[in-house]
Amino acid sequence: MFAKALLFTVLLLPAGSFLSVCQEPSSNQDQIKYHAQMAQQYLRKQRPDLAIPELQKLVAFDPGNVEALGNLGVLLFFRGDYREALLQLQTAVKLQPDLWKLRALLGIAEVHMSDFTNARKDLETSFPLIQDKKLKADVGLELVGLCTQSSDLDEAAGIIDQLRKAAPDNAEVLYAAYRTHADLSSESMMALALAAPESAQMHQALAHEELKKGNTNGAIAQFRKAIAIDPNLPGVHFELAELLNTSPDANVKREAEQEYHAALKSNPLDEKAECSLGDIDAEKGNTPQAYAEYSKAVALQPADADAKLGLAKILIEMNQPDKAISLLEQAAQLEPTNPTAHYRLATLYKKTGRVEDARREVDLYRQYKDMKEKLRVTYKELLTQPSEIRADDK
Repeated sequence: MFAKALLFTVLLLPAGSFLSVCQEPSSNQDQIKYHAQMAQQYLRKQRPDLAIPELQKLVAFDPGNVEALGNLGVLLFFRGDYREALLQLQTAVKLQPDLWKLRALLGIAEVHMSDFTNARKDLETSFPLIQDKKLKADVGLELVGLCTQSSDLDEAAGIIDQLRKAAPDNAEVLYAAYRTHADLSSESMMALALAAPESAQMHQALAHEELKKGNTNGAIAQFRKAIAIDPNLPGVHFELAELLNTSPDANVKREAEQEYHAALKSNPLDEKAECSLGDIDAEKGNTPQAYAEYSKAVALQPADADAKLGLAKILIEMNQPDKAISLLEQAAQLEPTNPTAHYRLATLYKKTGRVEDARREVDLYRQYKDMKEKLRVTYKELLTQPSEIRADDK
């Protein structure tokens, strides 16, 4: 919900703004002025409990005072009196429909009162027009909840995309994105199961479900079933190769290499497969072949930090540090949290006499290495550990 600071930012209006533009008898004008000043005084002292009665009296004398109605509605909302707040906010918005913050709050009040139809209408109207990041996030999250409740997952995903642009570091937004896309995945899985239960795509999807459970061998079996049905299924050879390549078994690793080649045969522009073959040949000590594969991967996808890291490593072995430094600097820009890029840069900077640059890169290496280690420990606690992949698992 909204921060307290935001509440009083919305409420603190000049005292004169509470005065209606309508002409009233002088006795009413005196009452209006008095209650407006008292309400303003209590608001400045952050005493909503005392400001509410003054605003209620002000509204009784001046029912068309939009500012008083709106601020009274806001105070009642934060007090938890949603029914009464809703009445005040509705009146204010009816008198002046372009009060987007108040309309957003009205929508949230309607959610609390289970008036979901009007809540969604008011939230959808106000959401794109709100500039305040905190308020926009709160309104968007309420709207995502309503869309999810009514199974409008595509619309929820669209709102999530906007929220992530507006608040990329907001934990609530990121969690909502995770949940929304997980729900979309489940919905798509069910639709696929109903439409094509024996298709190659179904087995490919089942492989990913097995991976979620930590059942690596089960995933491999499903990928193989998918390939048996459609050997040219996009991505399936690379996905199978990635799993096989995690095995310590030399025979399984050879099979992984074959699958990477199959991926490239199916799609010559598969930069990830090209890069993985570079990794394999680099590990074998086949420097010329690794250089060719990494170079092709970089040419296919210049924004891939891993490909640039691999090519830089080969260039270091080929005694071409200047070219390697350039690639490592690019890789660090593309993926700033990659500790390997900073470590290799630090090593090369030190060798070339760039002492201060080397120290900076060492500090970055330590920072991101510690961060990734903490993440690794966290994920290890959460994930089911797969059983070892064996060569005879077919």
